[in-house]
Amino acid sequence: MTGTLIAIGAGIAVFTGIGAGIGIGIATSGLIQAIARQPEASNKMIPWFFVGAALAESTAIYGLVIAILLYLKV
Repeated sequence: MTGTLIAIGAGIAVFTGIGAGIGIGIATSGLIQAIARQPEASNKMIPWFFVGAALAESTAIYGLVIAILLYLKV
């Protein structure tokens, strides 16, 4: 029974990648809209977009690591 629960936990941890993908998609949409409205400010916006994307991806990587650790515990 505990092996099944660990496998379910690993599967749920993988869903952090979906959340990160949605977050990066929303951020990209906002960036494109902001650049369309003020093209001259794009040099100030793009670096902050990459900071946000890196933070979102780090949560996905943490979820993947937790999923792998839980799966190997089975």
